[in-house]
Amino acid sequence: MASAPSPEVLRAPLVVEFPFTRSLGPVQSAFLTGLRERTVLGVKATDGRTLVPPVEYDPVTADEIRDLVEVAATGTVTTWAWNHEPRRGQPLDRPFAWVLVKLDGADTALLHALDAPGPDAVSTGMRVRIRWAEDRIGAITDIACFEPYDGAVGGEVGPHDGEFSEPVTGIVAAARLDYTYAPGRAQTAYIKALSDRKTVGERCPSCHKVYVPPRGACPTCGVATTERVEVGPRGTVTTYCIVNIKAKNLDIEVPYVYAHIALDGADLALHARIAGIPYDQVRMGLRVEPVWTEGARFPDHYRPTGEPDADYDTYKELV
Repeated sequence: MASAPSPEVLRAPLVVEFPFTRSLGPVQSAFLTGLRERTVLGVKATDGRTLVPPVEYDPVTADEIRDLVEVAATGTVTTWAWNHEPRRGQPLDRPFAWVLVKLDGADTALLHALDAPGPDAVSTGMRVRIRWAEDRIGAITDIACFEPYDGAVGGEVGPHDGEFSEPVTGIVAAARLDYTYAPGRAQTAYIKALSDRKTVGERCPSCHKVYVPPRGACPTCGVATTERVEVGPRGTVTTYCIVNIKAKNLDIEVPYVYAHIALDGADLALHARIAGIPYDQVRMGLRVEPVWTEGARFPDHYRPTGEPDADYDTYKELV
């Protein structure tokens, strides 16, 4: 007897990415500006140690510390690990070693890449020096990497006033996560139903709550859910927020509203954008319906239905 064909397993590559912008205090500003000028700065802790990279508050006493010290561009590897397959955005595009390097004059180690022909060429205790990037902007990447070094220990180090022309006052770091999403049985059915402009959840056989999107199990009772239930398409705004910052690559004018919406028949609110109404008129209890665009696999947004607002008692458990 032939076995039934296995259902299609959905998989999709996804990327979560955003630029993280932060301002710099006097210590971090001096450190990064110094790298631009091929100068490595540390900071003196209250116990006399020189910390590289520098921090603004003592890790032991939590006191503010600002006494900057220049250290050498040479140092010693304290520990290492071989990276046989570099990833996007890493310092080198060929296999290299991640190393912790205690620079001459420092008492703590700095993490960076070591350019070496292979793991047999790397060892704890080996001497290395900084290879500076040709184009330096005031970032940790101004250190292109470390390289093996046979020279002597770096010369005298001493106090530094941290003063540079055109200091770096802020940085933008790109945070990115690449992953493959496999939705599983329950969410596969949910996604396929959305292709037909339907919203399908699953009911718990114990507490009888309907979860949308379905999770394959009830988070309260811990039992499997298999009974599929179509909900909506209309629903009620349970709570919301007004977005005033425009997102990169998102063609929506600010301000706009994102809301939690309890679809009729569902016991879990999902979130979506509200449009078709001025942002300052969106409110809890507002009755809404989905708006689809041609070829879309999910609603573009929700708009008011024109119905009277829902009574608070009908959705208070979903706020």
